[in-house]
Parts: sequence; C-alpha cells; structure tokens
Amino acid sequence: MKKYSCETHIDHALDMFVAETEDFPIMEKILDAEKLSTKCAYCEEHATYIVSSK
Repeated sequence: MKKYSCETHIDHALDMFVAETEDFPIMEKILDAEKLSTKCAYCEEHATYIVSSK
C-alpha cells in the first residue's frame, strides 16, 4: 500500500496508514521529477512524500 501526501497532510497520511495496515510506515521524499505528476491523496497539491510499508 502506498499513500501520497503533501507537506500539509503528512501527519494524517501516517495516521491513516497505521490505522488501515496496523504496520509501521516508511516515509520517503518524492524525487523532483515525480512531483510533477503525483497528487496528494487528500487534496489537489503536488505530493511531497510517499508513505508505504517495507
């Protein structure tokens, strides 16, 4: 499972990931080239982070 998040919604994305998967999340910064096409799962801003599992 992967969740994409902007700076504003990163706390919510981490909380939701733990609630849904009951697993420890890994937060990675998205590369600049990927930022152009990737949107936040909670708003229309460009995503800054990927929250995923191992």
